[in-house]
Amino acid sequence: MKTLVGKKIGMTQIFDAEGTVIPVTVIEAGPEVVTQIKTVETDGYDAVQVAYGETKPHRINKPMKGHFDKAGVEAKKHLVEFRIEEGEAYEIGQTITVADFEEGVKVDVTGVSKGKGTQGNIKRHGHHRGPMSHGSKHKRLAGALAGASYPGRVFKGNKGPGRMGRDTVTVQNVDLVKVIADRNIILVKGAVPGGKGSLVKVRMAIKGQGK
Repeated sequence: MKTLVGKKIGMTQIFDAEGTVIPVTVIEAGPEVVTQIKTVETDGYDAVQVAYGETKPHRINKPMKGHFDKAGVEAKKHLVEFRIEEGEAYEIGQTITVADFEEGVKVDVTGVSKGKGTQGNIKRHGHHRGPMSHGSKHKRLAGALAGASYPGRVFKGNKGPGRMGRDTVTVQNVDLVKVIADRNIILVKGAVPGGKGSLVKVRMAIKGQGK
């Protein structure tokens, strides 16, 4: 499974051959270097670990320095692990770039959504508001949460106020519109989770999933 780690630059728009405007998200992806290969025999599962992002040597601790030295690669800012299918071949030190992706394919993009802090039940879950007339004490408050006599308690998982956002979100089957290999940039159709500068993971979509 082809995978990439990148940074969300922002959104813009391009035009296709027919002059139709296409909103796209710009992702600066790779190059990334394979630092570790995990197998069922040694780790209990098959996965590949890749390193991405430039960093200064003094910003990594000694255990991480030893990990990079063992792999024989330059220290990077981020370490990300991907599960791989049986039989997929990777080598330690191998470089993966956007050139490994083709325009027009479907990809899955995973990122961490923007954090909204503590929010009420209306913004967080889309609940209806209460009466807005004078004297109403339930304009934007939550309604009844539990039964009167039975069960007389609030069930776990009941939707209410609380922390909103900053969740890991994956958008599936997104069109990869354009690949700019010399600048390590890909353009995917539509929006992807996260703010500008946030880390995102891009992988080839699994056929048959999503819409």
